[in-house]
Amino acid sequence: MLDLLLLVAGLILLLKSADLLVSGSVSVATRLRVSPLVIGLTVVSFGTSLPEMLVTMMSGLQGNADLAIGNLLGSNIANVLLILGIAAMIRPLPVRDSTVVSEIPFSLMAAILVGFLANAALFQDHHELSISRIDGAILLFFFLLFLLYVYKMARETVLADTVRAPLGRARSATYIALGVAGLYFGGRWTVDGAVELARMAGVDDALIGLTVLAIGTSLPELIASAVAAWRNHADMAVGNVVGSNIFNLLLVLGATATLRPIPIPGGFIESGLWIDYLVMLFTSFLPWLLMRRTYTVDRKGGAMLLTCYVGYLVYLIAKA
Repeated sequence: MLDLLLLVAGLILLLKSADLLVSGSVSVATRLRVSPLVIGLTVVSFGTSLPEMLVTMMSGLQGNADLAIGNLLGSNIANVLLILGIAAMIRPLPVRDSTVVSEIPFSLMAAILVGFLANAALFQDHHELSISRIDGAILLFFFLLFLLYVYKMARETVLADTVRAPLGRARSATYIALGVAGLYFGGRWTVDGAVELARMAGVDDALIGLTVLAIGTSLPELIASAVAAWRNHADMAVGNVVGSNIFNLLLVLGATATLRPIPIPGGFIESGLWIDYLVMLFTSFLPWLLMRRTYTVDRKGGAMLLTCYVGYLVYLIAKA
């Protein structure tokens, strides 16, 4: 009974926190006269990436490389297939030219870069494959380039000063802070409650990890993007997904590797992560395929993304 209450309380907290985060972020974007896309790529993405950041950094520092890498790969796959799919099913998502031309290609570049660095030692005399401190510094350098790009975009896309911000400065900041904190704790409560209920029902721990926990760390992105789509803030919904993927690969993995190198024995191929990496690589490219002509992810595209995610889950369950 307590686990069920925890699950329900977590879901309610997630929904309310996402509403606060979106409201505060839209207000900040309006006050600064920048596109909601800019806020989605930065503030919202950082806030919703906190679970992945904590799990990856703690796993990496404890020497659990498989969990650290697996969490990021699974999270980025869920961000595109599950979260973008659900958001597009709620409301078709029109995007800006820059999303198709710049942000999505940058996300794909980050995915390719991680794959190259993780297997770079194959091209050297020794085959001690890892994401080293130097690799981590390289990832952080590219993250800095991403921030410079977002700053340049914010300077170039100043909106007309005709709409007043719906919230004051202090209230906007409070909404964002409460939203981020609520998403974190709401996600934890939901996952903890769901895990205990699944165990009581006799579900295997491995299956719980592949399903409940994998989706659980992406709940903040899911709820935030779904609320943004529902409130017709397509830029913020898409920016959250793309930005979160870039944050995960460049900032989270880069900072973790800088603190402690992440060994990957045999690279992605021999470690068994190569299929997950290729799926992540494909999902980084898939939004561009859907948006390149109409600059919109419609409900048909959303349904296709969700179908792909179900197929990926079936593969994981069959492999377990």
